[in-house]
Amino acid sequence: MARTGPKLKGFGWFASGAQSGCLRGVYIRIMKTYSLMGADGKLYESSTPGTLGGYRPKKIYGRLDCPSALRWVEKGHYAKHRVFFKDEPTAVEAGYRPCARCLPERYQVWKSGGSLDVVA
Repeated sequence: MARTGPKLKGFGWFASGAQSGCLRGVYIRIMKTYSLMGADGKLYESSTPGTLGGYRPKKIYGRLDCPSALRWVEKGHYAKHRVFFKDEPTAVEAGYRPCARCLPERYQVWKSGGSLDVVA
């Protein structure tokens, strides 16, 4: 068996993602987790995926289907710097600004010095 995931004490190796199986008479299920960035800028594991993506070097956040971000991911230049956020308030609190391409209204508010305060 290939060692592709975390080793659970006493239970051997499991692939990442949703897995289930019986090992040594104990039935367990491992749920997929997602790495999200919190308001403090630190990554944490979540059982639900993020709703916004971000680019760490320039501290920009945007929609997951942003054409600009997808173009860079496709070229292979962006993926290692990609982070994900639960929601917009978390991205703003972490110090990220809106993407000019996929969130133009929010970007204009940010650029004019307006408040990006949003209700979660």
